Amino acid sequence: MITELIINAFLVTLMMGIAISLLKTRSVIFTVILTSAYSLVAALMFITLDAVDVAFTEASVGAGISTILFLSAMAYLPKEEEQNLNSQFFPAISCIVLGAILIWCSYDLPEIGIASAPIHLHIVPDYILGSKNDIGIPNIVTSILASYRGYDTFGETIVVFTAGIAVLALLKDTTTSKKKNQLKKMRVYKRYFKKLFERQV
Repeated sequence: MITELIINAFLVTLMMGIAISLLKTRSVIFTVILTSAYSLVAALMFITLDAVDVAFTEASVGAGISTILFLSAMAYLPKEEEQNLNSQFFPAISCIVLGAILIWCSYDLPEIGIASAPIHLHIVPDYILGSKNDIGIPNIVTSILASYRGYDTFGETIVVFTAGIAVLALLKDTTTSKKKNQLKKMRVYKRYFKKLFERQV
């Protein structure tokens, strides 16, 4: 119990350090790297909570696909973030108040792994007993994600796929517009040099 508490405290402290570094940095590349690191630490937090499937999703989507999309979009962004002259006092107070409310609400949650929790008395026994008999899959997590929560998993897949397609579409439109601007400039230069050549002749 003490070892788990030390690990959780270390991971939370690491996440807070990364979050503070994100607030202070103005470099776009460092922002992407720190965001990816934050997702990896969050995945480790999910593992300590015995949510391996959620940790796998966080690591693959949050630290993997999202990082690749961010790096692809960096080609169309400035290297340094513009300095924001607005006051950060109100957003900071809002985050502190919201965090305090969430921490206060967490005290009403049952302890992790306790057998008398409502979820362990109603839903979990049906999943455990029905996983092998109804679905025929020995792994309970796989049967829950693929069958019992199949529509939910399918919806999450659609959301991630749609987000990826949207980002690629935005990058493609930007590339196309840049090419069009370059062609327009080339045409203008061509007409200019053509007129200049005609005058010389």
